[in-house]
Amino acid sequence: MCGIVGAIRAHANVVDFLTDGLKRLEYRGYDSSGIAVYSESEQKIKRVRRVGRVALMEEAVKQKGLTGHIGIGHTRWATHGGVTEPNAHPHISGGLISVVHNGIIENFEAERTRLEALGYEFESQTDTEVIAHSVRHEYENNGKDLYRAVQTACSRFHGAFAIAVICHDDPAHMVVARMGCPLLVAFGDEEVFIASDVSAVIAFTRKVTYLEDGDIALLSANGIDMLLDKNGDKTERAVKTSELSLASLELGGYSHFMQKEIYEQPKAVADTAEIFLDGGFVPENFGEHAPEIFSKIKSIKILACGTSYYSALTGKYWLESIARIRTDVEIASEYRYRDVIADPDELIITTSQSGETLDTMEALKYAQAQGHECSLSICNVLESALPRASTLAIYTRAGAEIGVASTKAFTTQLVILFGLAVTLGKLRGHVSDDELTGYADDLRQLPGSIQHALNLEPQLAVWAKEFATKPSALYLGRGIHYPIALEGALKLKELTYIHAEAYPAGELKHGPLALVDENMPVVVIAPNDKLLDKVKANMQEVGARGGELFVLSDLDSDFAETDGVHVIRTPRHIGVLSPIVHTIAVQLLSYHVALVRGTDVDKPRNLAKSVTVE
Repeated sequence: MCGIVGAIRAHANVVDFLTDGLKRLEYRGYDSSGIAVYSESEQKIKRVRRVGRVALMEEAVKQKGLTGHIGIGHTRWATHGGVTEPNAHPHISGGLISVVHNGIIENFEAERTRLEALGYEFESQTDTEVIAHSVRHEYENNGKDLYRAVQTACSRFHGAFAIAVICHDDPAHMVVARMGCPLLVAFGDEEVFIASDVSAVIAFTRKVTYLEDGDIALLSANGIDMLLDKNGDKTERAVKTSELSLASLELGGYSHFMQKEIYEQPKAVADTAEIFLDGGFVPENFGEHAPEIFSKIKSIKILACGTSYYSALTGKYWLESIARIRTDVEIASEYRYRDVIADPDELIITTSQSGETLDTMEALKYAQAQGHECSLSICNVLESALPRASTLAIYTRAGAEIGVASTKAFTTQLVILFGLAVTLGKLRGHVSDDELTGYADDLRQLPGSIQHALNLEPQLAVWAKEFATKPSALYLGRGIHYPIALEGALKLKELTYIHAEAYPAGELKHGPLALVDENMPVVVIAPNDKLLDKVKANMQEVGARGGELFVLSDLDSDFAETDGVHVIRTPRHIGVLSPIVHTIAVQLLSYHVALVRGTDVDKPRNLAKSVTVE
């Protein structure tokens, strides 16, 4: 983890691409960076690594005058070993082999012991250095064939990985391999690029191909010279033209990408809603085989992690109340390690912004191995791993999301889950024509309601000043708004490093009430729905203990602002889609608390955008 770039350029210096590509991958989260380039003038692999931002590494590269026609680069998010320069990528073995790597080699300790017994000395605590020494050993002892050396070394590794390898003896070629972690190859004019994310290459080319699990490719400036699949058979992968907008990767007039992406939500939600408003609530929106699959499923299980898990919890309410279909939601990393009861009539849904979340991917594989035949991926990234592994797929139209803390990917996932609930409800005979018209109208009005919620930013900025000095915060919600409380607490933790927890408001008296005092701000999501009176009673419990309440309500709710009770009203209660509107408020609150505290909004410490390790 967390970002890979590489290039072979027959007539140009690779360094400008490597540094530009790493900058475009900064959003994925990292703690160190580096590049390795074969220097023709010195006839050696030269490397620069730095702890901290890519800009520090880039300055060091300029000072050293690094140039070359082949090179690899990496932004590292520490897994094995601390955040130190010796642990940063690329790793080099004996001046001969240089490697960058995403993922985790699970059997690295055994491999390290084996290689140490063969006389190899390790300079780092990483699992990646095992790859460098292993490839070198195979290269020097099996005919000095780089492709064969990588292939043999990879056969020894257990886990998930994407790697790129260059060799001192063969500066015209690079070998790349993928197993479980994303990797693409992109093509220019007598130049080839590799990256873990298409955003790294589109400033140079839009022609890309996505490697599959088990693929090992030999690259030159002319493209892919040889590609073998997981069975060792020669194969080809389709070349596609990326439609990702370069402008979407630029900050524009905003202070942070998170701020930009919060404000892009009216359009992102409107674009995603068009799937159902233009095409109707029909199964075909979810894939060619959806009519057949949807007609036979009897239950749903959603597998997800982090923010996507909270969107799934929200979707459960819609699926059960609108479609009347039993729905379970599980954390992917827990599901994959327990005994499950397979049901061929249950639809497995995975939700993921990146489409490459390792725990979710492995959970899907586990479900399929247990006999689950039908699966649907909800994802924001075309051609990513989860959609390719699923029977059905539907893409949110959020566009590129650079900020590590998800915003518009979350709200567009909610739109898709709502559309799925209405589609299944219609198919199962639980949604009348009048209700269908009403749901469509709700979707049409949603972008405007989100825009109104964005107008509350100045009031939320005032609240942020109160929160910034507190050590902890409590979020409460009931019913379908409880997952939004969970999401609000997660955003506060991610962005501000303030400890925050969320509870169903009815659970307050069963333990969490012991935490409440004058130093504990309590955020309450309290729209004017059927549970409002219950929520008010829970608020009384907080007030009676001296707690300070911060209430996110709407224009239809009857709340008076008093000492210890602060109220911000979103637009009028919009009914079934209210959770999406209230999400905007909790996002903005966390963003402004982070500004007051001076934390890194777009790149929170210790976090990565795309989590491709356990």
